[in-house]
Amino acid sequence: MTFKLQEVLLANAQETDRLGIKLGRNLPAGTVILLSGDLGAGKTTLVQGIGAGLGISDPIVSPTFTLINEYHEGRLPLYHFDLYRLSPKEVEALNLENYWEGVEFTLGIVAIEWAEKLTYMPDNYLQIQLLYTSNEQRLAKLMSMGELRLDLS
Repeated sequence: MTFKLQEVLLANAQETDRLGIKLGRNLPAGTVILLSGDLGAGKTTLVQGIGAGLGISDPIVSPTFTLINEYHEGRLPLYHFDLYRLSPKEVEALNLENYWEGVEFTLGIVAIEWAEKLTYMPDNYLQIQLLYTSNEQRLAKLMSMGELRLDLS
């Protein structure tokens, strides 16, 4: 499995949103984005940007209590998961692979917050870790695994 690491300094929430927009405009169907970072680090803000980049006009909100929000109006469907409240056994029972394998759902972008709770990984994915640096600044560490090609230029 090959990987490529990129780091992006995000000065504020607007830059986090802009990074998401760039990802939403460029990532192919079937992309799985594994998001990690402390509470308030910008995971949902990034997914909101991805939705905007996909052309989704519906408000994108954290699915902390619903577990998944699906958006179908954009260039590709966006499936937004939040695993924060779940145990690994509960996560496994969700059969998330159906979303990234296109078994029961149209291939789209799968964004998973608190992805460290996954007990299994897709073959190809984009891992994004959001870290606090100072004040509102964040560091986004993006690592693409497998065949996924990531170009942020």
